[in-house]
Amino acid sequence: MEIEQYFNFLSDDDIRISGTRVGIETVLYDYIYRSQTAEQIADTYPSINLEQVYATILYYLHNREKVEAYIVDWLEHGERMRREQKKNLPPVI
Repeated sequence: MEIEQYFNFLSDDDIRISGTRVGIETVLYDYIYRSQTAEQIADTYPSINLEQVYATILYYLHNREKVEAYIVDWLEHGERMRREQKKNLPPVI
């Protein structure tokens, strides 16, 4: 089995774990930035299994430069969205 078969490549900035709505950034953020083990990550997200977590980590290790850029883009997008939300608070607040 090729490692890419574990993923759905919806676009350059949207890679999901096959059969789920979980993006690889979810798993890799916990792995890289929170130093969680594959077992801890699999326990945290019931819609993915340990094999899928390991496949995601392996994909990252084999494509480190590309995946690191993907994660940086994801983090920057999240930060931009938070700034926009702060500028446009709902009238209730």
